[in-house]
Amino acid sequence: MPQRLHRYQSLIFPKICGFLRQLCKNFLFNIKSNISIAFSLGIVIGTFVMVSSVSPVQAQIPILPDLKLNSIVLTHNLENAVVSACVRLDGRCIFKVTDQKSDLSKRIAEIEQRLHSFSNIYFQTDTVQLKIRQQAVGNLQDIYISVGDQEVRLLTVTNWDAELEGVTIEFRTNQIIQQLQEALERAKQERQPRFLINQGIKAAGITVVIFLSNWIIFCKERYLRNSKEHLSSDSSENQPISTQLNRRHQWNITEVRYRVLQIIRAVISIGGTLLIFGLFPYTRIIKVWFFSSLNIPFQIGLIGCITYVLIRFSYALISQLNSILANTYLPTQEAHRRLQLRLRTFSGVARGIVTVSWIIMGILVALSVTGIDIGPLLAGAGIIGLGLSLASQNLIKDALNGFFIILEDQYAVGDFIKVGDVGGMVENMNLRITQLRDSEGELITIPNSEIKIVRNLSNTWARADLNIPISYQADVDRALELITQVAEQMSQDPSWQKTILEPPQVLGVDHFGSQGVIIRVWFTTEPLQQWRVSREFRRRIKIACDQAGIPIPLPQQQVWFKEFNK
Repeated sequence: MPQRLHRYQSLIFPKICGFLRQLCKNFLFNIKSNISIAFSLGIVIGTFVMVSSVSPVQAQIPILPDLKLNSIVLTHNLENAVVSACVRLDGRCIFKVTDQKSDLSKRIAEIEQRLHSFSNIYFQTDTVQLKIRQQAVGNLQDIYISVGDQEVRLLTVTNWDAELEGVTIEFRTNQIIQQLQEALERAKQERQPRFLINQGIKAAGITVVIFLSNWIIFCKERYLRNSKEHLSSDSSENQPISTQLNRRHQWNITEVRYRVLQIIRAVISIGGTLLIFGLFPYTRIIKVWFFSSLNIPFQIGLIGCITYVLIRFSYALISQLNSILANTYLPTQEAHRRLQLRLRTFSGVARGIVTVSWIIMGILVALSVTGIDIGPLLAGAGIIGLGLSLASQNLIKDALNGFFIILEDQYAVGDFIKVGDVGGMVENMNLRITQLRDSEGELITIPNSEIKIVRNLSNTWARADLNIPISYQADVDRALELITQVAEQMSQDPSWQKTILEPPQVLGVDHFGSQGVIIRVWFTTEPLQQWRVSREFRRRIKIACDQAGIPIPLPQQQVWFKEFNK
């Protein structure tokens, strides 16, 4: 039987160790999926919730403070409100006392000062005995504490103290005496050399764990930082939109991991340090001071970090969704390119909406953490929003028109449009404005409500419309044959085949102008390529006409003089 057991252990135990080793390795070094991000966010949010709502008396966790007083104080604004708070010894809550808000701090300070004075004498010698007794004073109960020959009244138990626990004054007095006796004995035991040595060993172990955890996380942060720099350096506007969206998605996911690791490292460092302070009776009060003084700033900072991480995570989801749509099979390449332009526009608008939404939610959560009742605030914001909506109808018109522009695909970022007397490349657009960059480099901003009629010169395909002048003295048929030949040669040129989508159309003599006979030619091109095709075709026509001896006339005017016989 022992041999079989030994054989069983020799076979199973290495497999279990290997599995645990691989599990730890994957957890520490391969955080490369959205599940790991959600898990990390869960740790941070869970820690934040515990720190915000749990007291050490309830949870028995040394690192968490007693925040119950803060919640009570913040929900009572009257000076005569009855509130409760802890009387502490070495940072631990011994018992709670209740009084009016204006008098509670003074009462606690007096009790703690008396307790501290007599506890020092009790801690310094082993021969002095500690005695705690009660004495009735009318309907109240006084608690006396004595060390040696010195005796002083520690506190008076009131009806409010008894009502806090829902018991009688006598029963509450016995509870406080028992809690005080246990706390003083425990505090004296914690000052013994053996206990301090054990706590020092624990503190050293916690320090090593903090250092190793921070070192591992720091290495992962450095790897993610290098990944972000690599993704940023490889991004280019000349790449396909699907590639840009994939890189943007990867960059946002990497940014989320990087910031989550930073938050986890900060939580580990701060939490570990406070845990070390909580091990010793002399430094335990630092933990209480930290949470009582920096509780609200710490929570607000943590809310800000979580809000930023959620914004970046939303960016990653938007990029992933757009990337999936960009890789969707479409029947034509032009339809696919058009979809990519729409996705680029939608991505910018969606990211703006998500950013504003998360920031507003973060502000509301931060206000609720500080104790401000956000119910009346939201009601007031609704009334103010209604008033602003009536006063800002143009903004609403801008937003509605911008929404329909994006929905109906009237134009997108990267299109060349003309609105009224202005035109240019769409450089930026959102629900309120559209920004164009014209040929002179000027940035033109147009409110969306002002866009009534828009001409899109780059939707799906474009057309190069050329008017070629031929001299009146030239042979028109020969000129038409030459222009047709040059147009066909250009459309069959390998460097222009992808740009020119259809065979060129020589429409013939369009009209007679002051410059000569005007022959009209159409080229169907890729979007935004019509001007490039027009310039190249004019160059080729000039060379061909010079070689054929067909003059391209200058603007001319003929004047007739007529004599009148008198």
